[in-house]
Amino acid sequence: MSNSVTIPPDTLTRLTQDLFVRAGMSGADAATLAEALIWANLRGVDSHGISRVPWYADMIRKGVLNPKPQFSVRKETAATVSIDADRASGPVAMRFASGHAVRKAREAGAGFAVVARTTHTAALGFYARDIARQGCAALIAAASLPMMPYHGSGTASVSTSPFCIAVPRGHGEPLVLDIATSVISFGKLMLMKKAGKALEPGWAIDAAGAPTTDSAAAVMPLPLGGPKGAGLSLMIECLTSLLADNPILAKVLDGADTVHRQNALILAIDIAAFVELDVFCANVDHLVTAIKGTPLGVGFNEILMPGERGDREMDKRRATGIPVPAAAFAEFRRVATEFGVAVPESF
Repeated sequence: MSNSVTIPPDTLTRLTQDLFVRAGMSGADAATLAEALIWANLRGVDSHGISRVPWYADMIRKGVLNPKPQFSVRKETAATVSIDADRASGPVAMRFASGHAVRKAREAGAGFAVVARTTHTAALGFYARDIARQGCAALIAAASLPMMPYHGSGTASVSTSPFCIAVPRGHGEPLVLDIATSVISFGKLMLMKKAGKALEPGWAIDAAGAPTTDSAAAVMPLPLGGPKGAGLSLMIECLTSLLADNPILAKVLDGADTVHRQNALILAIDIAAFVELDVFCANVDHLVTAIKGTPLGVGFNEILMPGERGDREMDKRRATGIPVPAAAFAEFRRVATEFGVAVPESF
């Protein structure tokens, strides 16, 4: 077998949806989950694509991920809502909460949703871009288990909490900044371990807490910008988990709870409540043009905006297919077979 298998996006989406329907999810929820995962693959963010399927399936088997959640609203005001996701799949919970946030933004100018007791939220840009396409600005963050050291600590004490901001544009796709608070996301670190690829200096540490470029020895990534990334992750825990009254980090560090779960926040801002939408979008376009028109730095041949590289990769992979590493495809096939979904030998 070659090092990768190239699969048409529609085929991979259908297989993923069928797998999760067989795992107990409704057709609509399985479609949302499949769409979110394949969207990440299309954009080249393979750490948040179908490589997650075996893990999600295992969480369903263990009762960590609830395939048939019953969402409930804990508290609600004109501009805020606190949602209990009942251990739902992250994409299902986040899309549900996004709808609430946008609706409240239309009514109050801004809508703030806190999501408690969900599971892996997948690529936050998936939801942020959707919100931006509806004429809103979006700010989204997610909290999870300790996966990187707080600045000065030698053990996992904060999460790699992803953080995303999106704004609409007049021409082209929304600007979407989607980053982890770590130098490298934990998912990408795991993919590099599987591939046996070397890490860049300053990306991760080993079990002894020493910096390493050996992905096999790496156990956790380091915070982005040292105390800056660590501090941002800490504050995301405060504004998600603590605001939702569902602490994660302190419970794990106390040794009381290590079961996977996540919390999240979604802020949607109705642009028109502050300035005419077309004026805002024109100003975003002007800003992009102005920055792209500045002299190039040494060693650069182009200035890219947030999300632009992913947009190009998406166009390419929609046309040529999604390359899936052979090992990841073998895992996907194994899980699909366990749930009775037939995966073709070739595409």
